[in-house]
Amino acid sequence: MKKRWLIYVGFFTILLALFYAFVFWDYDFSASKLKVINDNLPEFSFTDQNGRPFTQNNVEEKVYVAEYFFTTCKGICPKMNANMRRVFDAYKEDPAFLIVSHTCMPETDSVPLLKAYEKKMINGKLSQAADGLYKISWAYADSTAAVTNPNWFFVFVDKQQLYKLARQGYMIDNDHPDSTQNIADQFIHTQFFALIDKNRRLRGIYDGLKNDEVEKMILDIKDLLGEKIKTKRFMNGFGNNPG
Repeated sequence: MKKRWLIYVGFFTILLALFYAFVFWDYDFSASKLKVINDNLPEFSFTDQNGRPFTQNNVEEKVYVAEYFFTTCKGICPKMNANMRRVFDAYKEDPAFLIVSHTCMPETDSVPLLKAYEKKMINGKLSQAADGLYKISWAYADSTAAVTNPNWFFVFVDKQQLYKLARQGYMIDNDHPDSTQNIADQFIHTQFFALIDKNRRLRGIYDGLKNDEVEKMILDIKDLLGEKIKTKRFMNGFGNNPG
């Protein structure tokens, strides 16, 4: 009787162990506490500042920050991208991190203009003024220096795709134009940054004009870089989503 009881106990112990192994095999115990805001980002196909294709394959299994700007902007863009330069400097050596800056004026921001803008953003001198705001000074940079940039991409494509991604994917534009309005007449100009994890899920939205929010994003990036890449079986199940 005792022997049979031990067999039963052993059998159910093995079953329980197999069950937990199945449930927690892909569980990320170091997962960030950031909630998943959107797990259904549209696919995309852009051209970058080097004239090369840039698609969702380029961000596969990487953490990245997305923003919208245009090269001739004299208002919020210089302030936003000075803060984005801080993000770049913090993670430029990490191959698992990218920045994707989308021009909201693809009809004018060509490859040469985006390339020149990249050079200004990366080779320019970053400084902080007495009021706490950051700025990039191109006048004091070496204009002949080569651009060393493995992970900041400046991209463009037609407005339809760019704006769909901003509104339905990154959720950083609250403008809901009349459905009859021509896409050519629409304009996205937002100061918000979107933070995407290794599984192409939106995990944070930050005001790119506020130093404290940018500093929080820098810390949140570190958390997401430490997360595991989830298999499809666990993307939406078994409590593997910390949010």
